Amino acid sequence: MIRGLYTAVTGLVTLEAKQDVITNNIANANTTGFKGDNLSIKSFEDVLLANKEKLANGNVVKNTLGKLNLGAKIDETNTLWTQGTLNETEKKTDFGIQGSGFFTVRKNTAEGVKEYYTRDGNFRVNTQGYLVTNTGDSVLGVNNATGAREPIYIGNNEPQLDANGNLFINGVSTYKFATADFEDYNSLKKVGDNLYEGQNPNYGGEVSVQQGVLEKSNVNIINEMVNMMTIMRSFETNQKVVQTLDETLGKAASEIGAVR
Repeated sequence: MIRGLYTAVTGLVTLEAKQDVITNNIANANTTGFKGDNLSIKSFEDVLLANKEKLANGNVVKNTLGKLNLGAKIDETNTLWTQGTLNETEKKTDFGIQGSGFFTVRKNTAEGVKEYYTRDGNFRVNTQGYLVTNTGDSVLGVNNATGAREPIYIGNNEPQLDANGNLFINGVSTYKFATADFEDYNSLKKVGDNLYEGQNPNYGGEVSVQQGVLEKSNVNIINEMVNMMTIMRSFETNQKVVQTLDETLGKAASEIGAVR
């Protein structure tokens, strides 16, 4: 009975974690370039049940009764990397990526200046004339003259992206976006502000960047709402199991062995 209670509680814990992931997906359904997550659940390893040993063909063996499942646990959280729809905005500082790849941004952190990666191309020009993210992080480009990876300076000009990925500033081909890609997307880690942290980025590959568009979140709000309702029903079922087992244990403690 105690094992049954434990099994039901592990179900509640994993369902709560899955609900948190779904809630975050729904909250970011309108976040530019956001990629939804999926939390997978798996069972604890089955335990073999046996009672007293028995003699069989001259050998002492366990009298196997069967297997007992001890509940569920969190397996892993995976990001869904499907392409989001590119919506036209006609804004010169909006950019979207078609296919694989990320924009590279430079961010000041407590540990120093770090580079992160994002699919969110909703950029703006700050008061110093640099292209930045909504949170003020510098968007990096490769300087066509020097080959250096550096913050993109726009000044008071309108940037213009050509078909070859060259960013023209005041009519001069000045930058290419310092786009990055990764062999293993599972190695990427979300760090907040729609940014990812990754190891061994590849800056040499071809990444298709378009101007005047923004990539929508790939979250399917209808699917997420259905998943949320399924989680709620499962949660209610596990709660009822816990309540029933608790009442049974209480009755056993108060009535079994009572003097009549």
